Amino acid sequence: MLRLISPLVLVLALLSCGEQPTPQDSVPSAVSDQTEAKALDAARVYTTAENTEKRLSEDGVLAFESAGQPLETEVAIFVNPEKKFQTFLGIGGAITDASAEVFSQLSPAQQEALLEAYYGEEGIGYNIIRTSIHSCDFGLGSHTYIEEGDSALATFSIAPDTVKRIPMIKRAAEMVGEDLVFYASPWSPPAFMKTNGNMLYGGSLLPEFYGAWAQYFVKFIEAYEAQGLPVWGVTIQNEPMAVQRWESCIYTAEQERDFLKFHLGPAMEAAGYGDKNIVVWDHNRDLITHRANTIFEDSVAASYAWGTGFHWYETWTGGLPKYDNLKLIQESFPDKKLMFTEGCQEGFDSAHYERWSNAERYGNSMINDFNSGTVGWTDWNILLNEGGGPNHVQNFCFAPIHGDTQTDALILTPTYYYIGHFSKFIKPGARRVSTSASRSTLESTTFENPSGERVTVVMNRTDAPIDYALLVGDKEVKSSILPHAMQTLVY
Repeated sequence: MLRLISPLVLVLALLSCGEQPTPQDSVPSAVSDQTEAKALDAARVYTTAENTEKRLSEDGVLAFESAGQPLETEVAIFVNPEKKFQTFLGIGGAITDASAEVFSQLSPAQQEALLEAYYGEEGIGYNIIRTSIHSCDFGLGSHTYIEEGDSALATFSIAPDTVKRIPMIKRAAEMVGEDLVFYASPWSPPAFMKTNGNMLYGGSLLPEFYGAWAQYFVKFIEAYEAQGLPVWGVTIQNEPMAVQRWESCIYTAEQERDFLKFHLGPAMEAAGYGDKNIVVWDHNRDLITHRANTIFEDSVAASYAWGTGFHWYETWTGGLPKYDNLKLIQESFPDKKLMFTEGCQEGFDSAHYERWSNAERYGNSMINDFNSGTVGWTDWNILLNEGGGPNHVQNFCFAPIHGDTQTDALILTPTYYYIGHFSKFIKPGARRVSTSASRSTLESTTFENPSGERVTVVMNRTDAPIDYALLVGDKEVKSSILPHAMQTLVY
């Protein structure tokens, strides 16, 4: 069912398409009494399910009881609160030129509704924002911040970004507040700096421009912070092993290591930006261990790197996600962090906004990425139009929310709600808690918020409902999850 959301009904749509909540439950924040949560008296349940009206809908309160020995014939999820792992950084998405272009075509009321849906108190709690360093494919065309051939960067200006992109980012950042994580990625250096003389179709950074390109990052940070946007960090290169028909640039592992070691790291440190976070790789999980081994085993290069960014597109040929590679990096380099930096559902088709498998791809990735040690998760475009763009090379895709620029409506897809099962309830600073399921039919992860409140997310991708027990220490609650559904239990 297609959902066209008007400003007047957006808040109710965020909570439930069924019964309206009572006033005290108008924001689904669940058990707010920390004493109740710590005593494991009750768990409040929220559900999104296919072929129902449930969309992040409050779905009852379950009482904890003393747990018995689980049987092999039962389905159970086990949470061990004594075993805690990585600290949660946040969840968010990218504000690209495409997102800003669509945003500019919406009415003021729908602009506010869009921002509220992601960043407001009634929304799903995004706190991470990614953007591109000059252009990427999602925009009306290619551009840089300098005149072609200006290796001295004398003409550097972010003026193109100040028209639509930066105003949108500022509005989102203001709503996020102190938990904001704002970072940027380049898709390609300027054409003259590359071996192929083109921002598109791959090519590599010419060695004689390593220094100038490092200074380009510095100037980007200076310019954006002058706009009042604190930059958390940068990734070195978006998808450094992909020759794309859009902006792209190839780095071998050794090239990226040496650019970081001899140029980008020292340049940022010299400029007073040694506290900014530099993320390596920013590509798929398939080759990620080789990249991490090459960079992090060099002590100097590693000293400049916060961690590894990754995407999910190794599955585009129909293979399985390589979550084990993430776990291996965590085992090998426990002091380095993991960040999911991009993912989207390709193959846009406006007839399939409600395609449930899109949302389940997100749920599977988020649960398994977090269980593999990931600290932050960044979706791709937060907003695209009714055609899956704009994109200057027609590389259209889905977003969690689409803006119909013909009717001035927002279309909230199932993916939006699935992401919200994590982002609305898990707070920055939370710690992941040991969680396992007795059956592969259920997928689950748990975090403990700084308040002591715990959040367990459960996903059922099967065609049948599943009864299960959630065991937390020596307590348990009995629950049931609908077919093709996501649940969040807060206790």
